[in-house]
Amino acid sequence: MRAVVQRVSEASVTVAGEVVGAIQGPGLAVLVGVTHDDTPAKAAQLARKLWSLRLFEGEDGELGEPGTERSCSDFGAPLLVISQFTLYGDARKGRRPTWSAAAPGPVAEPLVEAVVAELRGLGAKVETGRFGADMKVALVNDGPFTVVLEV
Repeated sequence: MRAVVQRVSEASVTVAGEVVGAIQGPGLAVLVGVTHDDTPAKAAQLARKLWSLRLFEGEDGELGEPGTERSCSDFGAPLLVISQFTLYGDARKGRRPTWSAAAPGPVAEPLVEAVVAELRGLGAKVETGRFGADMKVALVNDGPFTVVLEV
């Protein structure tokens, strides 16, 4: 599984003019991609990593390294999790990406849902996009601060 994680002050997903998921930060907007060999165990591992990854300033605003003092679990920061098959796009050859490394919907959807369920089981407030929909994602990246995770 692959995730692009952005520290945000707010984020939302709109489908056909309707907001289907939104958070007010500080929090994380997380794009999640699934490939063919991903498993429920990897989904759980990704969720635990997202919940415990230290990407936020300390309570007093002091930092050693930028944004590495607190995790979502430390203060209940919300997460907006959005399925994103294009994270496994490959554009190394030619001018058109191929999506062959992305898992098909029937494989990917339950694994993205497993990430969300595991996060909620850990105590996280999680909003989501809508799997397979044409989503419009809006966010304010705080920093900007973006990391890529692979499990």
